[in-house]
Amino acid sequence: MKCSLKTMIVLAALLAAHPVAAALNIFACEPEWGALAKELGGDKVSVYTAVGPLQDPHHIEARPSLIARARSADLVVCTGAELEVGWLPLVRTQSGNAKIQSGQAGDFEAARHIVPLEVPQRLDRAQGDVHAAGNPHIHLDPRNIAKVATALAQRMAQIDSAEAENYRTRAKAFLERWQQAIARWEKQAARIKGMSVVVHHKDMSYLIHWLGMREVGALEPKPGLPPTTAHLSELLARLAKESAVAIIRSAYSDPRASVWLSERAMVPALLLPYTVGGTDKAQDLFGLFDDTLARLLAIGK
Repeated sequence: MKCSLKTMIVLAALLAAHPVAAALNIFACEPEWGALAKELGGDKVSVYTAVGPLQDPHHIEARPSLIARARSADLVVCTGAELEVGWLPLVRTQSGNAKIQSGQAGDFEAARHIVPLEVPQRLDRAQGDVHAAGNPHIHLDPRNIAKVATALAQRMAQIDSAEAENYRTRAKAFLERWQQAIARWEKQAARIKGMSVVVHHKDMSYLIHWLGMREVGALEPKPGLPPTTAHLSELLARLAKESAVAIIRSAYSDPRASVWLSERAMVPALLLPYTVGGTDKAQDLFGLFDDTLARLLAIGK
């Protein structure tokens, strides 16, 4: 008993002298940023992801559970560009966490670190869900992931200086693997350059731009507005004149409109994962693009 007590006292003294470093608590809005944070942080970070892979990131409820998670966060990693404008400001405010308020070191917006597409010439809500800072679905161009990874690793090192070297080392290793993967993906995708596709929502723009595909129509009459029978009928008539190879939609999108148009236009409807976890094979960032390319290549044969 004396030996055990003595051992416990020694262990307690050691722990007091060398406390176990607490993991950096990261609140990631979307699965892609949660996955990236894990790549860069490894076991030095604890990551909570607010939006599920089958949820529309535009329309999330600021639930008490999200507020509670934000309250203990050291760093919030989100897309920005107004993607989370319907729920994140309330989560931040209600959390009472000064570290993650807008403009603080604990507030990281990925869209600030890339060149956006589809920046509107003028703001007009009559045109639908138009974002002033451009299209926010930036992660489907893997070159943007690389830019965000560099910036995010720097921010993690700033906040958690004790692990700064670890974040830099992991970022360097990740970016080396990532650039190799981009080269492989671009080689594989060479034969689908110019492929004509119909999209459900404007969430595939960066993927289409990266791969050199062509968008010939959208199921939504205006961004963010649900498909209507009248609009789908117009689109059906257009496809009779300008063919498409596929009708693509994200895993979180309602399939009914794409199925309706597919059956009538005789154009395959294709589900793409959109984010990490969107399909069984898209379990990390590498799997997200592997599976996306595999699905496009299979239909583009």
